[in-house]
Amino acid sequence: MLKAIFFDLDDTLLWDEQSIKKAFQETAKVAEEKYGIDPVYLEKSVREEARKIYATYPTYEFTKRIGINPFEGLWGDFLDQGEGFQKLSEIVPSYRKEAWSKGLIKLGVNDPSFGEYLSERFRKERKAHPYVYEDTFPVLNQLREKYKLLLLTNGSPSLQKTKLQLTPTLPTYFDHIVISGDFGKGKPSPELFQYALKLLQMNKNEVIMVGDNLMTDILGAANLGMKSVWLNRKNKNDSDISPTFKISNLYELVDLLNN
Repeated sequence: MLKAIFFDLDDTLLWDEQSIKKAFQETAKVAEEKYGIDPVYLEKSVREEARKIYATYPTYEFTKRIGINPFEGLWGDFLDQGEGFQKLSEIVPSYRKEAWSKGLIKLGVNDPSFGEYLSERFRKERKAHPYVYEDTFPVLNQLREKYKLLLLTNGSPSLQKTKLQLTPTLPTYFDHIVISGDFGKGKPSPELFQYALKLLQMNKNEVIMVGDNLMTDILGAANLGMKSVWLNRKNKNDSDISPTFKISNLYELVDLLNN
């Protein structure tokens, strides 16, 4: 019998992708006003440079294990406990400046001080634009009457908590909030899922995992033999990783569980 639901956070309940896109758009407008740069091209350029630079740092394997992506590195402080987070917090100020400065250079503007300004502007814009999907709260309101709810998210504890503070109603729905950076391993690690099960004092057959990411949410559940629901909002193609169920929005989750 189903007693609890594990929910992913980013791009499942919070529309993180849209928050990042909006922050890029608003920041790139400043460069357009100063240098006449096309905001679309600047966003593309900075994204490319950010990914390349991020992968060169000694912290890269750590960020992959915890589940911290390059664009979170563009606005997070990572003031968390542990050597990996300490190194990351030391690196990110120069990483942010370099990503924006090199993005500008690719478009013909060599102005490192402006690159640094844009890097700080991006951080402010990301915090100013939190997005929650329109189906998140209506569905959580229904589900919390029947099930225990646990938030299972990859990332830095300080950054994930910042996201939740920007949407303060969201954390109130959950009996537990589990962040990979506190545990030391991210999804799809079976150990992280087992830890979450212990918090609820339940077995894998009493819980279902809901998330948007096949490689973390769905694979992690599959590794443990737990049922899963793939939230495929963008109609992505299937892969070799098979969820138990597929939905395109959270309203469908309610129907699925009722039936």
